[in-house]
Amino acid sequence: MPFLIYYCRMKTFAEKVIAFNRQLSFTGKLPEGIRIMNPFKENKEAADVSAQFYRKYYNDHRKRHIILGINPGRFGAGLTGVPFTDPKRLVEKCGISYHGKSAHEPSSVFVYEMIEAYGGMESFYQSFFINSVSPLGFTIDKSDNRIINYNYYDSKELTEDVLPFIIQSIRQLIKLGIHTELVFCFGTGKNEQFLHKLNNRYGFFKEIVALEHPRFIMQYKSRTKEVYVNKYLSAFGKINHKSA
Repeated sequence: MPFLIYYCRMKTFAEKVIAFNRQLSFTGKLPEGIRIMNPFKENKEAADVSAQFYRKYYNDHRKRHIILGINPGRFGAGLTGVPFTDPKRLVEKCGISYHGKSAHEPSSVFVYEMIEAYGGMESFYQSFFINSVSPLGFTIDKSDNRIINYNYYDSKELTEDVLPFIIQSIRQLIKLGIHTELVFCFGTGKNEQFLHKLNNRYGFFKEIVALEHPRFIMQYKSRTKEVYVNKYLSAFGKINHKSA
């Protein structure tokens, strides 16, 4: 059964997201040394715990406002299947058991501090849905045998290779039940620039509100992170909760 028909028959936002994640696949070519990271096909633990997460916080028929990051990282969504949620936050903040590889993602620390300032997980997730411009991540093999994260915009060749996948994914994400008058973008540099360019061509959203990426805040602005928490909360105040 085609995916669009399948998830349109689903009853809750949670089941639509789970179906979206399960069908994610990239079969195109990639630049030499770049690998796709698909936690939903490579990591049974990620598929299982992410389904628990969405059924816990999204088991309803509400529409959400979407937040788009860059692409999943190895120590957050790459392990849990939930954007900006590392194993520690999944267990301690969300109350979901996790038995896989443990890891710490600084971006996750900031996001969950912000969520608590917003009013907690239930309040935040009933209005917002976090995903990424590219719902699948990328890694690169270094000459010293290290494997590191790679972003969809880190090379022109990779951006061109994954562009059809990104366009298709954003269209599918909107069909999950997303408000399109406003999209929040994590990243005020290349991610914002790319999303503006894409949106100007395809008209996915009426307005883009860009916020400094959580990783940037934790790496360079951690001493003043409360300033950024307040900036996030002010930006999120733009939404009309009655429409959520």
